[in-house]
Amino acid sequence: MKNVLITGGSRGIGKACVYEFSNNGYRVFLNYNKSSDEAEKIKNETGAVIVKADVSDFKQVNNMAEFIHTNYGKIDVIVNNAGISQQKLFTDITENDWDRMFDVNMKSMYLVTKAFVDDMIYKQSGKIINISSMWGVTGGSCEVHYSAAKAAVIGFTKALAKELGPSGICVNCVAPGVIETEMNSHLTKEDFDCLCEETPLERLGKPEEIAKTVRFLASENADFITGQVVNVDGGMVI
Repeated sequence: MKNVLITGGSRGIGKACVYEFSNNGYRVFLNYNKSSDEAEKIKNETGAVIVKADVSDFKQVNNMAEFIHTNYGKIDVIVNNAGISQQKLFTDITENDWDRMFDVNMKSMYLVTKAFVDDMIYKQSGKIINISSMWGVTGGSCEVHYSAAKAAVIGFTKALAKELGPSGICVNCVAPGVIETEMNSHLTKEDFDCLCEETPLERLGKPEEIAKTVRFLASENADFITGQVVNVDGGMVI
C-alpha cells in the first residue's frame, strides 16, 4: 500500500483528493490546521490518518513528518494542496497579507517537500503534485499576491522536477480554473454566471475533477510526465 500525504485535506480540492486516493487503495494522511470537525468526519468515512499541522510552520511540519515516519514509514506521494486566497486591490494589500499568502501557498510546499523528499530520493521513486491556479498562469486582477504566489508554485515545480528527475521522482503541477469550493463562496451568482460565460465548457469545475487529475499524476500511467503544468479549467486558459 502506498502512502500519500495531502495538505489542506479537510476542505475543497484537498478533501476530494482524500476520497479519491482512499477509494483507490492508498493509505492517506490528511493534513489539516483548523477544520478539526470536518477532518474527523472524513477520517470516519475514509479511514484516513489525520495529522494536524500549520504547514507554513517549520516546527509543526517536522513534528508531522516525525509522527508519520515513526508510525507508518515513508511517504510515496505528496499532494501540496494547502492554500488560501484573497481578493484585494493591489494598493490595499498589506505586508501581512502578502507574507501570509506566500507562507501558506508557497513556503508550505518548500517545508513539506523538504521534510519528506529524502524518502523518495532513498527509494529512487516518488510523486509530488503541487496545486497552483489558472491565475498563476495568467494573473488575476485584484489578486496580485495570490497570482504571484501561485506563479511561484509553477516555478518551484519546474525547477524541482529538473533537480529530482535523476532520482526517479516526478514533480508536476495542477492549475485549476474556477472550482465549486468554499474558497469561491464569496462570489455572487452574477460572478459565477460571468465566469461560466468566459469558460468554453460553460460551467464551473468540480473538486472531484481536480482530484482525478491529481491521482492520475500520482499513478504509474504518469511515470514519464514531469515538470508539467496541467490546466484543468474547462478551457479558460488556451
